[in-house]
Amino acid sequence: MGLSLATAERWVERWERQQQRYAVDREERFTVIADVVERAVAGRSARPLVVDLGCGPGSLAARLVRRLPDADIVAVDRDPLLLELARTHHADAARYVDAVIGEDGWTHALHLERPLDAAVSTTALHYLSPDALHRTYRQLAALLRPGGVLVNGDHFPHDDTELAALAGCVGSRHAERGHALAQEDWDSWWTAVAQDPELTDLLAERRRREPVTGTDSAARLSVSGHERLLRQAGFRHVGAVWQYGDSHVVVAIR
Repeated sequence: MGLSLATAERWVERWERQQQRYAVDREERFTVIADVVERAVAGRSARPLVVDLGCGPGSLAARLVRRLPDADIVAVDRDPLLLELARTHHADAARYVDAVIGEDGWTHALHLERPLDAAVSTTALHYLSPDALHRTYRQLAALLRPGGVLVNGDHFPHDDTELAALAGCVGSRHAERGHALAQEDWDSWWTAVAQDPELTDLLAERRRREPVTGTDSAARLSVSGHERLLRQAGFRHVGAVWQYGDSHVVVAIR
Protein backbone atom coordinates (compact mmCIF):
# COMPACT_ATOMS: atom_id res chain seq x y z
CA MET A 1 0.00 0.00 0.00
CA GLY A 2 3.02 2.31 -0.28
CA LEU A 3 2.48 5.69 -1.89
CA SER A 4 4.74 7.88 -3.96
CA LEU A 5 5.89 11.04 -2.24
CA ALA A 6 4.36 13.17 -5.00
CA THR A 7 0.93 11.59 -4.47
CA ALA A 8 1.09 12.02 -0.69
CA GLU A 9 2.18 15.65 -1.03
CA ARG A 10 -0.67 16.43 -3.40
CA TRP A 11 -3.39 14.94 -1.22
CA VAL A 12 -2.05 16.35 2.04
CA GLU A 13 -1.92 19.83 0.50
CA ARG A 14 -5.53 19.46 -0.64
CA TRP A 15 -6.47 18.18 2.83
CA GLU A 16 -4.93 21.24 4.44
CA ARG A 17 -6.94 23.54 2.19
CA GLN A 18 -10.29 21.81 2.68
CA GLN A 19 -9.85 21.67 6.44
CA GLN A 20 -9.82 25.47 6.54
CA ARG A 21 -13.57 25.31 5.91
CA TYR A 22 -14.22 23.58 9.22
CA ALA A 23 -11.70 24.63 11.86
CA VAL A 24 -12.12 28.27 12.83
CA ASP A 25 -8.68 29.93 12.86
CA ARG A 26 -7.14 26.49 12.36
CA GLU A 27 -3.55 27.71 12.18
CA GLU A 28 -3.94 29.79 15.32
CA ARG A 29 -5.41 26.78 17.13
CA PHE A 30 -2.41 24.68 16.11
CA THR A 31 -0.13 27.44 17.38
CA VAL A 32 -1.91 27.61 20.74
CA ILE A 33 -1.61 23.83 21.16
CA ALA A 34 2.11 24.02 20.41
CA ASP A 35 2.47 26.94 22.86
CA VAL A 36 0.93 24.87 25.65
CA VAL A 37 3.06 21.81 24.93
CA GLU A 38 6.24 23.89 24.68
CA ARG A 39 5.59 25.47 28.06
CA ALA A 40 4.73 22.11 29.64
CA VAL A 41 7.99 20.47 28.55
CA ALA A 42 10.32 23.45 29.04
CA GLY A 43 13.39 22.42 31.01
CA ARG A 44 12.06 18.98 31.87
CA SER A 45 13.32 16.55 29.24
CA ALA A 46 15.87 16.45 26.47
CA ARG A 47 13.41 14.42 24.38
CA PRO A 48 9.80 15.20 25.29
CA LEU A 49 7.34 12.39 24.57
CA VAL A 50 4.08 13.46 22.95
CA VAL A 51 1.17 11.44 21.61
CA ASP A 52 -0.99 12.89 18.83
CA LEU A 53 -4.50 11.42 19.08
CA GLY A 54 -6.38 11.05 15.80
CA CYS A 55 -3.45 12.40 13.81
CA GLY A 56 -5.02 12.10 10.35
CA PRO A 57 -2.44 12.93 7.65
CA GLY A 58 -0.03 14.37 10.23
CA SER A 59 -1.08 18.03 10.25
CA LEU A 60 -0.56 18.66 13.97
CA ALA A 61 2.44 16.34 14.35
CA ALA A 62 4.27 18.15 11.55
CA ARG A 63 3.70 21.52 13.20
CA LEU A 64 4.71 20.26 16.64
CA VAL A 65 7.97 18.77 15.44
CA ARG A 66 8.89 22.10 13.83
CA ARG A 67 8.38 23.78 17.20
CA LEU A 68 9.96 20.94 19.21
CA PRO A 69 12.50 19.26 16.91
CA ASP A 70 13.85 17.05 19.72
CA ALA A 71 10.45 15.65 20.68
CA ASP A 72 9.47 12.03 20.18
CA ILE A 73 5.96 12.13 18.74
CA VAL A 74 3.74 9.07 18.53
CA ALA A 75 0.84 9.71 16.18
CA VAL A 76 -2.16 7.39 16.31
CA ASP A 77 -5.17 7.09 14.02
CA ARG A 78 -7.68 4.46 12.87
CA ASP A 79 -7.85 5.59 9.22
CA PRO A 80 -5.40 3.60 7.04
CA LEU A 81 -5.52 6.06 4.14
CA LEU A 82 -4.81 9.14 6.21
CA LEU A 83 -2.09 7.31 8.13
CA GLU A 84 -0.34 6.32 4.90
CA LEU A 85 -0.45 9.92 3.71
CA ALA A 86 1.15 10.96 7.02
CA ARG A 87 3.81 8.23 6.91
CA THR A 88 4.80 9.26 3.40
CA HIS A 89 4.50 13.05 3.49
CA HIS A 90 5.53 13.62 7.13
CA ALA A 91 7.75 10.58 7.57
CA ASP A 92 10.17 12.25 9.99
CA ALA A 93 7.56 14.01 12.13
CA ALA A 94 6.36 11.02 14.17
CA ARG A 95 6.14 7.30 14.68
CA TYR A 96 2.72 6.38 13.33
CA VAL A 97 0.45 3.81 14.98
CA ASP A 98 -2.67 2.21 13.52
CA ALA A 99 -5.12 1.85 16.43
CA VAL A 100 -8.69 2.73 17.39
CA ILE A 101 -8.62 5.21 20.28
CA GLY A 102 -10.91 4.06 23.06
CA GLU A 103 -10.94 0.37 22.12
CA ASP A 104 -9.63 -2.22 24.56
CA GLY A 105 -5.84 -2.36 24.49
CA TRP A 106 -5.32 0.64 22.26
CA THR A 107 -2.75 2.21 24.60
CA HIS A 108 -0.60 -0.95 24.44
CA ALA A 109 -0.30 -0.46 20.68
CA LEU A 110 1.55 2.81 21.36
CA HIS A 111 4.54 0.91 22.85
CA LEU A 112 5.48 3.74 25.16
CA GLU A 113 8.65 3.22 27.15
CA ARG A 114 8.28 6.18 29.51
CA PRO A 115 5.51 8.50 30.77
CA LEU A 116 4.06 11.01 28.35
CA ASP A 117 4.86 14.69 28.65
CA ALA A 118 1.83 15.66 26.57
CA ALA A 119 -1.14 14.27 24.70
CA VAL A 120 -2.64 16.42 21.95
CA SER A 121 -5.64 16.19 19.68
CA THR A 122 -7.55 18.39 17.28
CA THR A 123 -11.06 17.67 15.97
CA ALA A 124 -10.55 13.95 16.57
CA LEU A 125 -12.03 12.84 19.91
CA HIS A 126 -15.61 13.90 19.19
CA TYR A 127 -16.50 10.54 17.65
CA LEU A 128 -16.17 8.84 21.06
CA SER A 129 -19.24 8.29 23.19
CA PRO A 130 -19.15 9.97 26.63
CA ASP A 131 -18.38 6.63 28.31
CA ALA A 132 -15.57 5.88 25.87
CA LEU A 133 -14.28 9.43 26.21
CA HIS A 134 -14.23 9.17 30.01
CA ARG A 135 -12.38 5.86 29.78
CA THR A 136 -9.89 7.38 27.32
CA TYR A 137 -9.30 10.37 29.58
CA ARG A 138 -8.56 8.01 32.49
CA GLN A 139 -6.15 6.02 30.34
CA LEU A 140 -4.36 9.18 29.24
CA ALA A 141 -4.12 10.43 32.80
CA ALA A 142 -2.39 7.16 33.70
CA LEU A 143 0.07 7.56 30.81
CA LEU A 144 1.00 11.18 31.55
CA ARG A 145 3.67 12.14 34.06
CA PRO A 146 2.70 14.44 36.94
CA GLY A 147 2.49 17.91 35.42
CA GLY A 148 1.95 16.49 31.95
CA VAL A 149 -0.78 18.00 29.79
CA LEU A 150 -3.67 16.89 27.64
CA VAL A 151 -4.50 19.52 25.00
CA ASN A 152 -7.67 19.11 22.96
CA GLY A 153 -8.69 21.52 20.19
CA ASP A 154 -12.23 20.98 18.93
CA HIS A 155 -15.70 22.42 18.50
CA PHE A 156 -17.59 22.40 21.80
CA PRO A 157 -21.17 23.71 22.10
CA HIS A 158 -22.18 26.02 24.93
CA ASP A 159 -24.51 24.82 27.67
CA ASP A 160 -26.64 27.91 27.08
CA THR A 161 -28.64 27.48 23.86
CA GLU A 162 -28.66 31.20 23.07
CA LEU A 163 -24.88 31.42 23.44
CA ALA A 164 -24.50 28.22 21.45
CA ALA A 165 -26.43 29.75 18.55
CA LEU A 166 -24.42 32.97 18.75
CA ALA A 167 -21.08 31.15 18.89
CA GLY A 168 -22.12 29.00 15.95
CA CYS A 169 -23.01 32.13 13.98
CA VAL A 170 -19.66 33.77 14.79
CA GLY A 171 -17.79 30.66 13.73
CA SER A 172 -19.76 30.11 10.51
CA ARG A 173 -19.36 33.75 9.47
CA HIS A 174 -15.64 33.48 10.04
CA ALA A 175 -15.53 30.23 8.03
CA GLU A 176 -17.45 31.84 5.17
CA ARG A 177 -14.81 34.54 4.93
CA GLY A 178 -12.17 31.84 4.54
CA HIS A 179 -14.02 29.73 1.98
CA ALA A 180 -12.27 31.48 -0.88
CA LEU A 181 -9.12 29.71 0.26
CA ALA A 182 -10.83 26.32 0.45
CA GLN A 183 -12.39 25.29 -2.84
CA GLU A 184 -12.95 21.70 -1.65
CA ASP A 185 -15.05 20.44 1.22
CA TRP A 186 -14.92 17.14 3.10
CA ASP A 187 -17.17 15.23 0.68
CA SER A 188 -15.54 16.51 -2.49
CA TRP A 189 -12.07 15.70 -1.12
CA TRP A 190 -13.05 12.07 -0.52
CA THR A 191 -14.83 11.90 -3.89
CA ALA A 192 -11.63 13.05 -5.57
CA VAL A 193 -9.56 10.56 -3.55
CA ALA A 194 -11.74 7.76 -4.91
CA GLN A 195 -10.64 8.69 -8.45
CA ASP A 196 -6.93 8.22 -7.73
CA PRO A 197 -5.87 4.65 -8.63
CA GLU A 198 -2.86 4.88 -6.31
CA LEU A 199 -5.24 5.16 -3.35
CA THR A 200 -7.64 2.37 -4.35
CA ASP A 201 -6.37 -0.27 -1.93
CA LEU A 202 -6.16 2.14 0.99
CA LEU A 203 -9.66 3.42 0.33
CA ALA A 204 -10.99 -0.15 0.17
CA GLU A 205 -9.36 -0.90 3.53
CA ARG A 206 -10.85 2.26 4.99
CA ARG A 207 -14.32 1.24 3.82
CA ARG A 208 -13.83 -2.25 5.24
CA ARG A 209 -13.23 -0.73 8.67
CA GLU A 210 -16.11 1.76 8.56
CA PRO A 211 -18.54 -0.29 10.72
CA VAL A 212 -16.24 0.27 13.75
CA THR A 213 -15.84 4.03 13.38
CA GLY A 214 -18.08 4.75 16.38
CA THR A 215 -20.51 7.60 17.02
CA ASP A 216 -20.54 11.37 17.15
CA SER A 217 -22.23 11.60 20.55
CA ALA A 218 -19.32 13.22 22.37
CA ALA A 219 -19.47 16.10 19.88
CA ARG A 220 -22.52 17.33 21.78
CA LEU A 221 -20.60 17.62 25.05
CA SER A 222 -19.97 21.20 26.12
CA VAL A 223 -16.67 22.45 27.48
CA SER A 224 -18.05 22.03 31.00
CA GLY A 225 -18.98 18.44 30.15
CA HIS A 226 -15.43 17.71 29.05
CA GLU A 227 -14.03 19.47 32.09
CA ARG A 228 -16.17 17.30 34.36
CA LEU A 229 -14.97 14.09 32.69
CA LEU A 230 -11.36 15.23 32.84
CA ARG A 231 -11.52 16.00 36.56
CA GLN A 232 -13.18 12.65 37.19
CA ALA A 233 -10.33 11.04 35.25
CA GLY A 234 -7.77 12.52 37.67
CA PHE A 235 -6.61 15.76 36.06
CA ARG A 236 -5.95 18.52 38.63
CA HIS A 237 -6.31 21.68 36.54
CA VAL A 238 -8.78 21.85 33.65
CA GLY A 239 -10.07 24.68 31.48
CA ALA A 240 -10.20 26.38 28.09
CA VAL A 241 -7.21 28.57 27.20
CA TRP A 242 -8.41 29.73 23.76
CA GLN A 243 -11.77 30.19 22.03
CA TYR A 244 -13.23 31.52 18.79
CA GLY A 245 -16.94 30.89 18.35
CA ASP A 246 -17.48 27.29 19.44
CA SER A 247 -13.87 26.34 18.66
CA HIS A 248 -11.82 25.88 21.84
CA VAL A 249 -8.51 24.60 23.09
CA VAL A 250 -9.10 22.78 26.36
CA VAL A 251 -6.13 21.97 28.59
CA ALA A 252 -5.96 19.43 31.41
CA ILE A 253 -2.88 19.21 33.65
CA ARG A 254 -2.05 15.94 35.32
